[in-house]
Amino acid sequence: MRPLLTVLALPIALASLARPALAGPAAVPGVIAEPAVTRLRALPSPAGPGSMTPHLSRSRDGEVWMSWLEPRARGGHVLRVARLMGHRWSTPLIAAEGDSFFVNWADRPGVTALGEGCLAAHWLWKTSPEIYSYDIRIAFSGDKGRTWSYPVCPHRDATATEHGFVSLLPEADGVRAVWLDGRNSAAAREKQGAVAGGSHGDHEVDADMTVRTALVHLDGTLADEDALDGRACDCCPTAAVKTMSGMLVAYRDRSPDEVRDIALVRRALLAEVDVSHAQWSEPYRLHEDGWKIPGCPVNGPALAADDDLVTAAWYTEAADSARVQMAFSRDGGRNFGEPIQVDDGEPLGRVDVVLLEDRSALVLWLESRGKNAEILVRRVSPHDACSAAFKIAETSQRRASGYPRMVHDEQRVIFAWTEAGNPSRVRVAEAMASGR
Repeated sequence: MRPLLTVLALPIALASLARPALAGPAAVPGVIAEPAVTRLRALPSPAGPGSMTPHLSRSRDGEVWMSWLEPRARGGHVLRVARLMGHRWSTPLIAAEGDSFFVNWADRPGVTALGEGCLAAHWLWKTSPEIYSYDIRIAFSGDKGRTWSYPVCPHRDATATEHGFVSLLPEADGVRAVWLDGRNSAAAREKQGAVAGGSHGDHEVDADMTVRTALVHLDGTLADEDALDGRACDCCPTAAVKTMSGMLVAYRDRSPDEVRDIALVRRALLAEVDVSHAQWSEPYRLHEDGWKIPGCPVNGPALAADDDLVTAAWYTEAADSARVQMAFSRDGGRNFGEPIQVDDGEPLGRVDVVLLEDRSALVLWLESRGKNAEILVRRVSPHDACSAAFKIAETSQRRASGYPRMVHDEQRVIFAWTEAGNPSRVRVAEAMASGR
């Protein structure tokens, strides 16, 4: 919840990379007669009682993987992974386990499928008794999850502060990690503790949350560590995609006057630029919503990309109107068209988005239904036409229901979500994609 730096100390590869998106009213969509998806059916879930925080990933060679957290009988948690094989899942394997996981409904661990049986897992690990003190851990598997490397930390600040809301993308011989980094609160806590006579405990302090990145190689070494934004919203998930011309990161920003719209940073991979020295743009707005709120809404953006076609989905309550919006970019995220409102009138957000074979987008969100909620999807074409909303499942409005996820697998879409309860349980379904 921290002031956006007017000028970041980051070099800019090309001035055009930071061109702001055009502002304006939401587009009025046409109508797609076809349903968003068809032939929805449940899949047997590999997750056990108490499971939560599902994460889905599809590798470049077509393998679909799911990860989730489960409680251990002897205490602590285990991060499990399984591969989708037709209409069933492989036997779950353990990516990490222990009694120091930082478990949170919104800040989810995950496994990213890199291809050829290689996986990258990330999770959060508590580093001290203080509530907001945890590091990111990343480990690799080269044998489809049977064995894992020793975990490494993508940040080297060694502060007992928050690090999380991670996005991973394959890059070089490892992964590009992007996360929210709270290292600034260490100095603020020390200053506050000195004023209070040396005791600062677990209470929150006012310090800027930052967005940072690093390349993590398979051997555990780090490279290209950088700060992308000096002031971001504290606890909204990040998103990142590769495009034909570069890499695009989305997150919820925080301006000096508490406007918390979605911001983007972009790194070009142009033929005339040496990739090893490609540089990040300054932050720029996805759209000028103007949502002013004095606290974090815990509602991050989602991105999907196919070559240089990018779609973004996000939640806002600007002008006291809750809505889920999406927009298309045809130039790798440099510029986005007018936003299209996709919700049914009472959205809770928690969005996801995928691109289908016909280059239309499938947008997912939670919609309030009285005391409960529904997981809905709607298909939107690049020409601003929308299908009717399609219900995937009933769910709870409570935080325990977490963030539903989806992934596009050729002609079908796989959905995963947390069914809140005592105990909770990860549920899975598949549907045929209409836009193929």
